[in-house]
Amino acid sequence: MSKSTETRNYIMQKSFDLIYQKGYQATSIDDIIATTNMTKGAFFYHFKNKEQMGLELISELLYPSMYEIMVKPLIESKDPLTAIYEMMERLLNDEDFFNADYGCPAINLMEEMSPINNTFKKALSKLVLSWKDSIVSAIQSAQPLGLVKPHVSPEEVAVMVISGYGGVRGLGKVIGRKAYTTYLAGLKSYLNQL
Repeated sequence: MSKSTETRNYIMQKSFDLIYQKGYQATSIDDIIATTNMTKGAFFYHFKNKEQMGLELISELLYPSMYEIMVKPLIESKDPLTAIYEMMERLLNDEDFFNADYGCPAINLMEEMSPINNTFKKALSKLVLSWKDSIVSAIQSAQPLGLVKPHVSPEEVAVMVISGYGGVRGLGKVIGRKAYTTYLAGLKSYLNQL
């Protein structure tokens, strides 16, 4: 890896950490420069502006890592309901990537930036739609096998799972990981009824 690529990746990772903790709008280029000990010239060598850097964080850091955790396990599963539960359990119990005090970086960006920036909204929708589509496909594949009742709407299940995840991440910011345990118990009951 070239020195330039290493520098760019370092700036992106430190920017991600700041944005995750403070929010996109509250994180300035000066904050990023101070945290990375880089010059403004180094930042602007790699990124045209903060928006470009933010969009590249979504496409190069958030999307690939979230895809591995949220989409791929559902695509590869032979037992979709178990896969949905285990995927959610991994997401909520991952203390290395997610801090309960800060919620989910993708959900935070969606709530903060989607209403005010269509470019961010479009970039973030790629993640959400691929996740939703993978849940829909998992439920659809389970129905002919008799694992999910035929009258169950795969679209409704996907919206319930995703909105529940977004909600519990927000609740976790206030009451901590205890909310995750309660949510996972409720999710298991919900999935068992399908």
